[in-house]
Amino acid sequence: MITVQEAHQIIAATVQRLGATVSVPLHQLRGRVLAEEVRAGFPMPRFTNAAMDGFAVRFDEIAGTSDSAPVTLPVSQELAAGALAVAPLEAGSCARIMTGAPVPDGADTVVPFEQTSGFERETVEFYKAPKKGANIRHTGEEVKIGELLMAAGTRLTPAETGLLGTFGHGSALVRPQPKISIITVGNELRLPGEKAEPLAIYNSNLAMLAACLEAAGAQIVEMHQLRDDRKAIREALTSAIDESDMVITAGGISTGQYDFMHETLGELGVEQKFWKVAQKPGKPFYFGSTAAGTLCFALPGNPISALVCLLEYALPALALMQGATPAPKFTALLDEPFPADRKRYRFLFGTTKIDDGVLRCRVSQQTDSHMLTALSEADCLIEAETSPEPIPAGSVVTCAWLPWANAF
Repeated sequence: MITVQEAHQIIAATVQRLGATVSVPLHQLRGRVLAEEVRAGFPMPRFTNAAMDGFAVRFDEIAGTSDSAPVTLPVSQELAAGALAVAPLEAGSCARIMTGAPVPDGADTVVPFEQTSGFERETVEFYKAPKKGANIRHTGEEVKIGELLMAAGTRLTPAETGLLGTFGHGSALVRPQPKISIITVGNELRLPGEKAEPLAIYNSNLAMLAACLEAAGAQIVEMHQLRDDRKAIREALTSAIDESDMVITAGGISTGQYDFMHETLGELGVEQKFWKVAQKPGKPFYFGSTAAGTLCFALPGNPISALVCLLEYALPALALMQGATPAPKFTALLDEPFPADRKRYRFLFGTTKIDDGVLRCRVSQQTDSHMLTALSEADCLIEAETSPEPIPAGSVVTCAWLPWANAF
């Protein structure tokens, strides 16, 4: 049995980055990983423009204005957003201008309509002068031309997709989606929606694992729910290994009479890298790989155990396959004692909050490996080293955000 740290090292040393790249349209980029850096092809703003509706003026011509002594200027032009031809501002005049419209040469300030005599006038009285340069967005003040927008390896969220669109990119070069197969086993399992006998259990693992993997940029190519049958397991694994970059199984990996997964993986040429990790939950966890580089993660069948192993090990490996950096962890202060284990590294789902500027966390009430209710409202996975005593409140602990905690 190996440690959590050793398991991470072995997996990282085994993962092979997927080589090919593909160009993907903008609206299909969510969750994909950039294969090359993206730089600004033009400055942002692209041109100097108005930050609000009002009048573009030369500041010096309205500097002394007030309610009792307003300055009056004629309107020499009107500029709407999208204007492509703009004449310089004539001395002694103002330009009616809308938000986003280009500011004419000669103007250095935009006065909001509310500080003037109104919109629909040929001459305008100015009752208040803002600061010189107010309400103008200058060329390149946000992004300079050539500035790095996104590095290679960036996982694309709607925010990055919007930024790509802002700079005119209709597509992006990204890493291919890793192909994943998922196999769950157990005579007691029934698919949600099917009729289940009183002693049967509905399969939560299949959909839960698939949802996590798809959100991490994977393509699910096969999904199987199987009985504890050697032949069926062998056939499904054979197909999955041939068709996938990564195979995820749940159940059948312990040492029971009907646990065939470990033996069958070996028969199919999967090289075992480790089996059993000193952790709770998820001790009977297997990792191996084929000569062709297909990764095989055999997870325990209990839903919480399976999810912990997926989050802690399989998703970071998936990120490495795509040339991305696994999501960083963070630290928080325990609000209540953490029920540590004497011999095993401990993982428990929990919630976070900010109190007086300090990030705090609390373990969910349900802690057993079959209790999916522990996920209700949870936003993080809290972890701790082995300890003969509970880790006291106020201690600093390591946490990882759950993928759905900040999902868009």
